[in-house]
Amino acid sequence: MIIRRLFIALTLALAGAAAWAQDNVVYHIDDAAAQALKGLRNIRNHLDTDPAAKITVVAHANGVDFLMEGAKDRNDNPYATTVAALVNRGVKFEVCEITLKNRSLKKEQFIQEAEFTPSGVVRLAKLQHQGFAYIKP
Repeated sequence: MIIRRLFIALTLALAGAAAWAQDNVVYHIDDAAAQALKGLRNIRNHLDTDPAAKITVVAHANGVDFLMEGAKDRNDNPYATTVAALVNRGVKFEVCEITLKNRSLKKEQFIQEAEFTPSGVVRLAKLQHQGFAYIKP
C-alpha cells in the first residue's frame, strides 16, 4: 500500500513538473500591418524551437485585419495559409468582439480558424495572470 501511494505521488509530481515546464505565451497584435507578418514568423520560429509551447494570439483594433477572409501580407501572400498551419500546430487565434462592434465587422468576415473573445485587453490580462508570457511583435 505504501509503495502504491509513493508511485501515485511520484506520477503526480512528474506530471506537474511536465506541465510547469511547458511555455505558455500570448502574442498581442493590435496593428496587423506592422505586426502580423513578423508575429507569425516569430510564432513559427518559437514552435520550431519549442514544439510543446502553448501559444495564443490575441488580436484587437487594427490587429484583427490579418484574420479576415482574403487578407494578404505585403508580399501578396494570404495570411490564412500561415494561420491554418499554425492552428494545426496548436496555436489559438482570438479576435476581440469589442473591435467587431466598434468597426461594424461581423464574425462571418473572418477565416474559420479565428476564435472570438469578448474583450482583447481583458483576455490579455487574464492570460498574463495565468502565467502566460507576453510578447508584442
